[in-house]
This record gives sequence, structure tokens and C-alpha cells, in this order.
Amino acid sequence: MFAAICRRRLAFLCPQILPAAGGGGGAYHPQPNPHAALLLHTYSTTAVAGGDSSSEPCPDTVSYLVSCGLSPAVARQTAASTRTLRIRSTEKADAFRALLRSHGFSDADVARIVRSAPLLLTVDPDRVIRPKLEFFASMGFEPNKLVYSPLLLARSLDKHIVPCIQFLRGVIGDDDEIRRGFSRLPRALMVNIDNGMRPAVEALRRHGLSKGDISKVLVIQLGVLMLSPQRIGEIFEDLGTMGIGITDRRFANCLRAMCSLKRETWLRKVALYRSLGLSESEVFEAFKKQPTALLVADDTIRKKARFFREMLKLEMKDVMVNPVVVSYSLEKTILPRCAVLSVLVREGKIKPDIRFPNALIGSAKTFCEKYVNRHAADVPDVIDAYEGKIEFKGFGAHLV
Repeated sequence: MFAAICRRRLAFLCPQILPAAGGGGGAYHPQPNPHAALLLHTYSTTAVAGGDSSSEPCPDTVSYLVSCGLSPAVARQTAASTRTLRIRSTEKADAFRALLRSHGFSDADVARIVRSAPLLLTVDPDRVIRPKLEFFASMGFEPNKLVYSPLLLARSLDKHIVPCIQFLRGVIGDDDEIRRGFSRLPRALMVNIDNGMRPAVEALRRHGLSKGDISKVLVIQLGVLMLSPQRIGEIFEDLGTMGIGITDRRFANCLRAMCSLKRETWLRKVALYRSLGLSESEVFEAFKKQPTALLVADDTIRKKARFFREMLKLEMKDVMVNPVVVSYSLEKTILPRCAVLSVLVREGKIKPDIRFPNALIGSAKTFCEKYVNRHAADVPDVIDAYEGKIEFKGFGAHLV
């Protein structure tokens, strides 16, 4: 019933976006959305990083933000950072929160949206917000993905969101694939078609990608649409330097990772790994195997390199043979697994000639089945070790 209502309303609002019987389609007539335009203008002209020290935030506004789930400190910072935000009558704000909950948003989702886009509390939810939530629902998008890009709810449905979907249909084709791309990076739909999406797609074509290739790339990394043609050219150049051409099966995933980095950041990452003992070619080979290894923060890379060297007697050259390990969390994955292995070595359940980093590789389920569940009855300590209750202090004399 809900889906049918959505489709009827959307057929009236934007007939071209819904498939019509017999292949026909009505004309698309954009309508202005003054509420959204004002909201976006307010954000662009009044948001102040870190707050406005010259004025105190409205106490009523701070109090309301706290009722939304924000801590008092965060509520004050949020209210101070947006000078025009004043919540004295809570009718619209309450209706906005109720509308979100009726579309499946949790209290935590609502709090996150309020924190990142507090001015949404001041708009008319029925006129500005509801049509977009119904539109995304009719498309089969997961509404709570909007938590990561709530300002999409401030964009005009008729002048921006619908045309963006139409454009993506012309490039990607399949609505299921569009949904996949959206779920990975909702904020890509904030991009202007003429100034962002179209130039990016044309740049991909100029660098030799077919329509099918472009569709695959966008589904994997819709963020390509947020890049300038110049940056896209740099990425193709850097991938070519590494020997990754457009026919390489690893191309799409490597491109996906490169889109997350500025070029100076990429060059700095390569230099960092080289300072840890790898040659440039070894860095490139590691990137081809596990592109996310180059997305790890610099300080985290240094911290892990120090751990591998001091605690496991491994140099980064040895680690990067299996670079996925660098992508693992040190605290949540690597240390608990090392603690389990050290307990098993101590109890004689596994031989001390453990091959690192191979022993650390695999999903949580695989590791548990191999090392925790198999030995839990005889060595209960493995459970405590895996849960972080036994600190890993190295293998000492047990490791040869």
C-alpha cells in the first residue's frame, strides 16, 4: 500500500522517473523549491567551523538538540556553528523527527542527521522532506543511507534529484546498480550534473572506457562523479605508471581506491612505505593486491610497522607480501589474534614456528574456527585472549 501511494504521488510529481506502460513518459517540468534553496544558501553562508565565539548559542536550541540525542557539549557546538538556527517552537522539529522515524530511521540516525544538518529541523517536513523520502523509498533506496548525506533532503526533488537519477540511468542503466552505487556513497548525488557528473563521465570516455566499463566503475565508486576531469586524468596516469591498464581485472578496484586520495596524498603514501623499507615497485605490487592498504592513515601505518617489527620481528617488506594485514585494525583484529596464537603456543597446541603474517589473515569466522573454537574446551584462555581480556606481550622464547 505504501509503495503504491508513493508511486502515485511520484507519477504526478515527476512522471519521467517512473516507467510508463507502453514505454511512454510525460514531460518533465522542474518546479522551484524555495525552502531547499534557502536552506542550502544558509549553510553555505553562515556555517562557521568550530562555532562563532562572538555570540552565545540559543539556550532553547541547545536544550532541544540535547533532546534529540546530542550531548550538551556537542549540542552547544552545533547550535553555535549555525548562527541562524533558532528552535523556539518545536512543532516543525518534532514533526521532522517523527517523519524520519516513520521511514525507518533509528534514534541514533536522527541524532546524526540533526548534528550534521541541524537546519533541517526548521523546514516544513511535509513540503520539503516527505516528497524526497517517498521518492527514495519508491526507488528502493535504503532511506537510512541518507544519514551519511542528509543535505540531499534539502536539494530540489524536481530540479536536482530526479534529473540526477535520469542522468545515471543513461550512464549506468539498471536501477539495481544505481541503488548499489548510491548505498556506497550517497553524497555523490549532491553533485551538479552539468558542472560535475557530465564532465566526469566524458573524462572517463576520453581515457578509453566503454559505456559498460563506466557503468561498472560508477557502481563500485560513484565518487568518480565528484572528481574534476583533471584529477581523473592524474589517476589514469598514476595507474598507468603502476602498469594497471583499463583491461586489467584489478583496474576498477584500484581506481576506486585512488578516487579517495588527492594526488599529493598518494605520493606521500608511496614515500612513507618506501621509508619503511619497500621499493617503489613493491609498493605498487602491494597496492595492486590490496588497494585499501594505501588508504590507511600515515600514523596508523607507522604504528603497525613498529608493532610488526618489535613484536613479531617482521619488516614491512615481509608484511606487504600480504598487504591486507595492513588494512586490519591493530586493536580490534591484529592484537586479539596474536594473543590467541601466543596462548596456543604457550600451551603447546600449535607449533612455535608460526608463519606471519599468514597466520593473521582471514575473516573473523575463519580465524575463530581454526584457532578459537577448536581449542576452547582444552584451553579456555583462548576465548579471553580473543575478547581482549589477555594482553598480548609478545611470544618471547616461544617464537623461533
